[in-house]
Amino acid sequence: MKTRFTSATPILFIVLLPALVTAAESDAGSDGKFSRSLSPESLGLKREKLTHLHFYFHDIVTAQKDQNKSTAKVAGAATGNGNSSLLTFGNVVVMDNALTATPDFTSKLVGRAQGIYASVSQSETSFLLVLNFVFTQGKLNGSTLSVLGSDPILSSVREMPIVGGSGVFRFSRGYALARTYSFDLVSLNAIVGYDVFVLHY
Repeated sequence: MKTRFTSATPILFIVLLPALVTAAESDAGSDGKFSRSLSPESLGLKREKLTHLHFYFHDIVTAQKDQNKSTAKVAGAATGNGNSSLLTFGNVVVMDNALTATPDFTSKLVGRAQGIYASVSQSETSFLLVLNFVFTQGKLNGSTLSVLGSDPILSSVREMPIVGGSGVFRFSRGYALARTYSFDLVSLNAIVGYDVFVLHY
């Protein structure tokens, strides 16, 4: 059906324009701004608490018995020396790594580490780590924690910030300590223990 305009249409628009602007401002807030302050209580948030998580991360670069690869190289710089190792500067890897309760791959699965690591240092073996810990067990099922930090993998302990989360971990902040439990120089497979300390409501 076609809309018909008459000579009265422009006048009607001019008459109704103030009402339309007022309605739009009302939707945006009484002062016309797009933001407003809220109290934590208005979202049902109570006392902030500190939670400690401990688990192991299995980075499987080369498939072993009863395991599938959990990484995939998706980009790499042309180095000219034929080195295609994931450790080579400029390489970018996507991961979907199992998180388990103990270093044993067959122990209880508590979640997945899903994200990207990129080799970013020309002077040491260090990655930029961007990932979500996606939890699958108990009250944490469906909740996530987001990590963004530097991971110099040959250091005995690496500290990375927790920059946010979802589910149980909404409004979270904290840090993760990573310690390599095992690393194979041939397969490049690694097991890394994580201690995560996170403040959340």
